[in-house]
Amino acid sequence: MPPNTPPSQPKRILTTASSPRITTPTQTPEWYSALTLDLVLSVLRRTILHPWPAWILVLCLRAQVTPTTDLAFILATGYAVSLTVVAMAGVVNARVAYGLPRTVELSEEVVVITGGASGLGLLIAEIYAMRGVGVAVLDLKDEREVEICEGVEYYTCDVGRREVLEGVLKRIEGELGTPTVLINCAAARINGQPLLSLSAEAFQKTIQTNLFAVFHTCQTFLPRMLAAPNGGTIVNVSSVLGQLCPAGLADYSTSKAGLSALHRTLEAELRVSGDGEKVKMILVEPGQVATPLFSSVKTPNKFIAPVLEPVQVAREIVSAIDEGRGGVIRLPAYATMVNWYAVLPAGLQRIARFLSGVDHAVVQTPNQKSHDEAKAAKTE
Repeated sequence: MPPNTPPSQPKRILTTASSPRITTPTQTPEWYSALTLDLVLSVLRRTILHPWPAWILVLCLRAQVTPTTDLAFILATGYAVSLTVVAMAGVVNARVAYGLPRTVELSEEVVVITGGASGLGLLIAEIYAMRGVGVAVLDLKDEREVEICEGVEYYTCDVGRREVLEGVLKRIEGELGTPTVLINCAAARINGQPLLSLSAEAFQKTIQTNLFAVFHTCQTFLPRMLAAPNGGTIVNVSSVLGQLCPAGLADYSTSKAGLSALHRTLEAELRVSGDGEKVKMILVEPGQVATPLFSSVKTPNKFIAPVLEPVQVAREIVSAIDEGRGGVIRLPAYATMVNWYAVLPAGLQRIARFLSGVDHAVVQTPNQKSHDEAKAAKTE
């Protein structure tokens, strides 16, 4: 926004069926494409790994007048007790780690979404708009590039510029109310270049968009949440790639690793200051999502690392916000195991990377210089 240009009136993103949607591949998927590790684990968690079926088995054995000293009854009871203890431990762990949930009244919430003109951010904006929640979307796109309709207030804003962001905050407060939910979805496109081919400008732009913008939004909106009667929620959309660090994603992985670190640091500061119960922090670290941002990334293993639909990620984020809880959202299933990967010996880590194909997931475009070409150019 030019410095001397008066701020334009907020526009509304179209939330009807004609709204730009995230397109899905037109190819007919193979019949086995739905078979993934996530599906297998989901079935197991609802059957043999769930406490209720285990206790039903115990009741069935008692209905057959099975003696309590019978080996089958002892094993079934022990199994049911073990599953129950694990489930209760998970609840206690979440409560100790993230505290009590905050009170959420949708009629009093104002949701601010950065990067909400497309992809995951747009989907979340539409979900809350349909529920009658005040939603403000901040994006770089010009207001003429988005179709307008009732539902979502749109503000053209470079969230990486503090003075512009503070101006938009004043407009949001005047038009919607005090922001209570901040969802940082803005992200720079994936360059997919090796380090020697990556320009300093491209690296800086990625860091500015994926990391510095979150720094600015948190510093700008957090004081308003702390002053709000019911507090607020900050959602930072990072990536599991910030921990895996695949080849060809030096800028993206660095920015997402920094974002996750920034999130955890702010969460610790809120806890130490006594505000952790008032402002909840939600860190989202998904795998590959079916949005244009990941168009240059191919899936190395669709069984272990299936491509997520934006609605899957949006559902988890909205559920966590509505329940007023903090925490970490990781999906698909392999993303929840990344912390275990970090403690593996270096040799096993290398084998895991080779078998998963993570370092060959980035598709190099024809106009990108290869690593060897860039290296040769540097040495000439």
